[in-house]
Amino acid sequence: MAPEMLEVDGSLKSGSGTMLRLSVAFSAITGRPLHMTNIRARRSNPGLRPQHLEAVLTAAKLCRARVSGARVGSMEITFEPSRIVGGRFRAEIGTAGSIPMLIMTILPICIFAPEPVRVLIEKGGTDVRHAPTINYMRYVLLPVLAKMGARARIRVLRYGYYPRGLGAVELSVEPLEGPLQPIVLEEFGELQAVRGVSVCTFLEKRKVADRQARAAREVLAREGLRADIRVIYDRSNPAQRGSSIVLWAETDTGVLLGADAIGELGKPAEVVGREAAEALLAELRARATADVHLADMLVPYVALADGHSAYLARELTDHMDANIWLAERILGARFHVQKADGLYRVRCEGSPPSGP
Repeated sequence: MAPEMLEVDGSLKSGSGTMLRLSVAFSAITGRPLHMTNIRARRSNPGLRPQHLEAVLTAAKLCRARVSGARVGSMEITFEPSRIVGGRFRAEIGTAGSIPMLIMTILPICIFAPEPVRVLIEKGGTDVRHAPTINYMRYVLLPVLAKMGARARIRVLRYGYYPRGLGAVELSVEPLEGPLQPIVLEEFGELQAVRGVSVCTFLEKRKVADRQARAAREVLAREGLRADIRVIYDRSNPAQRGSSIVLWAETDTGVLLGADAIGELGKPAEVVGREAAEALLAELRARATADVHLADMLVPYVALADGHSAYLARELTDHMDANIWLAERILGARFHVQKADGLYRVRCEGSPPSGP
């Protein structure tokens, strides 16, 4: 008997690309076909954009899915997965569309592959607006997922920025050794270290990476914090200049909080550095155990984990709300979110997949 079709109205909840990304990932993992309508209906340019289209097509390769309606501008698709497979794959966005956002679609699928997965993602943006930077993914998201048993690595081949993109990364994922493990982060603990990476591409003459790092250190120093920030003068992409900075804080209870910022035309390097530092300080002052971005990124993983997870978030964002709604509806995971002492305590009883 064929599994029941998932019907998802993309205009619900956030009405954004997160509805598409997670619906496709959950369809691939559960093996249930997906019919999605009103894709990104609440956005000024609704429907599939090139980065969303490539995310769907790459996910389809990973689970040998049949897809209909997959074209730029489409607001409706049908995604019929088979089984998740390992191997080598290639994705090409073709614009400055976010590579990290594409990774957010396919990473949950890759984790449940029975064999190693290597995905080369080209011609996209590694560090662009309204998306996490590639170094946030490398130094914050992946280390936290490693605590759950996920074994993934991102290698940056070329940094890419708005407006041309042209970035390239390789995502490598090894099979799980047993079920995905839950994660419990209910105690902030004592701060142990603040670290970071400040990078710029073909902007060394203006010392952009140094200026970003210096500004971030100054803001953190006012709060008595010493930050070890590595400066990188990148020359991987001569066709596209740009910059970014990511900062993260580690505590003795295993908490990892991150914040990032990107350079833009007319935005001084000092502003970029201060922006990231102030965002990290907001998390530290609140004594959150998952920063505002990690809190929504963790939802699919704790929903798929075998057991009880918990963490503390400073905000309940539209993305988190949408992710929780989808995880409960499609996977049957049970979430409980309660506000106390200025933080949202997110608890989840996971519903691990019975098989790929």
